[in-house]
Amino acid sequence: MDAIDRQIIAHLRKSARSSFTTIGSEVGLSAPAVKRRVDRLEQDGIITGYHAAIDQPSATEALIELFCRGKTGPDHIRSMVDQIPEVIAAYTVTGEADALVHLRCAAPSDLEPVIESIRNHPSTERTKSVLILSKLI
Repeated sequence: MDAIDRQIIAHLRKSARSSFTTIGSEVGLSAPAVKRRVDRLEQDGIITGYHAAIDQPSATEALIELFCRGKTGPDHIRSMVDQIPEVIAAYTVTGEADALVHLRCAAPSDLEPVIESIRNHPSTERTKSVLILSKLI
């Protein structure tokens, strides 16, 4: 991956629906050359998919640090939170916590039962929660 690939990825992260012609004009390549690079980035697993970003200003979001009992692997953590509809992402992390869970609910009052369901899982030792006040980037 070179500097042009990184520019293409940065452009796709801002607007995945941009045409190869538009991206090419910004990075100095023809549309077919951009398409070949994007295809290669997809084949190499660098670009793994595209999604629609939805702005939900009325939603309440929280980040939950999850501390597990014993040695709990990523697959087990995924299975712990995978069936909770309010979970929009979950990550294994370095540091004290075993995972970081990103929740989105309609209202602050909807967070408590979701956090309690995570806390009540037999593999959970404890959690630490923070509310997201605003999205900066």
